Amino acid sequence: MEIIKAPAAPAAIGPYSHAIVHNHTVYCSGQIALDPETMEMVGTTVQEQTGQAMKNVKAVLEAAGTSLDKILKATIFLDTMDDFSGMNQVYEEALKGHKPARSAFEVGRLPKGALVEIECIAAVD
Repeated sequence: MEIIKAPAAPAAIGPYSHAIVHNHTVYCSGQIALDPETMEMVGTTVQEQTGQAMKNVKAVLEAAGTSLDKILKATIFLDTMDDFSGMNQVYEEALKGHKPARSAFEVGRLPKGALVEIECIAAVD
C-alpha cells in the first residue's frame, strides 16, 4: 500500500490522504474546487467548480502514476441535482471521450460550501 500526497493538488482539509494505491489500483479522496495555491474555492457556478475539481483529480492521479483516462469508477456528489447537467458537460469535456462507470448523488451540503465533489478509483499500470 502506498499513500499519495499530490503536490499539485490542494492540501487535505482533514485527516485523510489524497489517495491510496493498492494492487495497481488508486483510490482517490474526493476533490472539491479548491485552488491548490490559495486554498480558496474557485468559481461560483457548478461548471467552474467542476472544472477545478477535475484539475485536482487529475493532479492526484498523476501523483499516483496514472491519468484521467484510467478512471474505472467515479462518484459525483452534488449540492443539488439541479446542477447535474452543468456538471455533466464539464466532466465529459475533461474526460475527452473516456466513459468510466459513475454514480451521482445530491447530498445537500459539501465541505467549504462546494457545489460539487468528485472522487474516483483508477487503474495504475
